[in-house]
Amino acid sequence: MGEQTVRALQGVDLHIERNEYVAFIGASGSGKSTMMNIVGCLDRPSAGSYVLNGRDVASMNGDELALVRNAEIGFIFQSFHLLPRASALANVAQPLIYRGIGPGERTRLATAALVHVGLGERIHHRPNELSGGQRQRVAIARALVGTPSILLADEPTGNLDSATSRDILALIEELHAGGQTVVMVTHEPEIAARCQRVVRLQDGKVISDVRNDKRAPGAH
Repeated sequence: MGEQTVRALQGVDLHIERNEYVAFIGASGSGKSTMMNIVGCLDRPSAGSYVLNGRDVASMNGDELALVRNAEIGFIFQSFHLLPRASALANVAQPLIYRGIGPGERTRLATAALVHVGLGERIHHRPNELSGGQRQRVAIARALVGTPSILLADEPTGNLDSATSRDILALIEELHAGGQTVVMVTHEPEIAARCQRVVRLQDGKVISDVRNDKRAPGAH
């Protein structure tokens, strides 16, 4: 930034196992957004390595990273990022287009993903015809449809009321219980408390990495 070098992350050394449920938590400016961007292959570290499923993705170019994102990462965002004029079915099927999957198979997989998140009767509804919780379920179905290695959830309940938030977190926990690896980015301690492992960031460094054996009520 100008003449100043900002080290968003420094000295971070982490290993995340398959089927872990991990929260990255920290205040604004702690480095958790940069961590999310690197884990999600949206950005590359300026030094060091990031090995995802045995592949060092830190040295990949933009096109290679895009392929890895599509194959390995399922994203759930706070603001849903749905196509407003497309149906729930079309939104969920979108990532499969880039894999070269034909229309019939895309429809089958997208329908199954929507049924999985409890929206089997809403597949032809557009986002403006759905509640906030239903829109987030569409986003979760879209994240799941490509059977990703990692489900990356960035403040997934930030735009939802408390009751709907509990429903969405329960769904994410159900997916984890079914074998999905989940990485959650949050600034809320009560949400992090529901996770299996909590990694706290401060000033770009990991200041604690704790296994959470006493998770919040309702957590699996």
